[in-house]
Amino acid sequence: MSGGLAALLDDIAALAKVAAASIDDVSAAAGRAGTKAAGVIVDDAAVTPRYVTGFKPERELPIIKKIAMGSLRNKLLFIVPVALLLSQFAPWVLTPLLMLGGMYLCFEGAEKLLEKMGVLEPHAEQDVPVIEQGAEQEKEMVAGAIRTDFILSAEIMVISLNEVADAPFIQRAIIMVVVAIGITLLIYGVVAVIVKMDDIGLNLTKRESGAAHTIGRALVTGMPKFLAVLGFIGVIAMLWVGGHILLVGVNDLGWPGLYDFVHGLEEGAAGLIPAASGFVAWLVNTIASAIIGFIVGCIIVGIFTLLPFGPFAHKDEAHGSDDSRPAGDDKAEASH
Repeated sequence: MSGGLAALLDDIAALAKVAAASIDDVSAAAGRAGTKAAGVIVDDAAVTPRYVTGFKPERELPIIKKIAMGSLRNKLLFIVPVALLLSQFAPWVLTPLLMLGGMYLCFEGAEKLLEKMGVLEPHAEQDVPVIEQGAEQEKEMVAGAIRTDFILSAEIMVISLNEVADAPFIQRAIIMVVVAIGITLLIYGVVAVIVKMDDIGLNLTKRESGAAHTIGRALVTGMPKFLAVLGFIGVIAMLWVGGHILLVGVNDLGWPGLYDFVHGLEEGAAGLIPAASGFVAWLVNTIASAIIGFIVGCIIVGIFTLLPFGPFAHKDEAHGSDDSRPAGDDKAEASH
């Protein structure tokens, strides 16, 4: 009896070692996969805060939680299962789907940038603070954040999936779930800290310590500017990521001309500064991807502008309603 028990304990110990080794393998693979997608993770963290700007302070963390839960739900219920199934049975579909998502990012980034440049008229609701627009506008902004996050999350997860493509299906699925949860916690943890830094600064200004008071005032005065800069970086990031998805996608689909051209620029620029060749190559690729994203985005914006049922149709209707007002009102607005 004691011999049987000892054998059973040995078996359990052996199984525990195998399980521990599997966990180590999954952790290591998840770490490699997440690191490979680090660039897109940074983009996601840069894009999200602009959707939170304008909320009442007490609403910021609940809104971030809503966006984070929506992001995690999208990853676990849609992106990961679909990506796993497609990678198993129809891997050729992943690239075109990613390119469609990249075109959406290019469109949204180009639209925002054209509005900042004055080429496009901003959406009417953008002129009104979120706190004055009510719960419906809050809901729309959360939906917009989740929608944009969906594209970035798909890119992150597909990049991660490519890193573990040789792993067995079950292990691959576990790794993808670990990456999905870990990346979501990381991104929205960082976003939460960023948007609450001004509140942290306000609390520091109330302390008696001179150093704490100085740091607090710097945070209170500096964070609005930082968020504005981060919002602009988020717009550029959408063009960069969208353009890069398209650049890699056309190469994967068998049209390497543009990809080879950009790669040639990378090598040429990197050769000029050997000490920082990696950074220079990355910078050239980033700039080229952003330019490609902006060009493609402008083309899509132009197409939608011509469509009577496109996203800009409501602006024309608004202009039509303006024409029905007395001329004096137009003059008053013009002088204003």
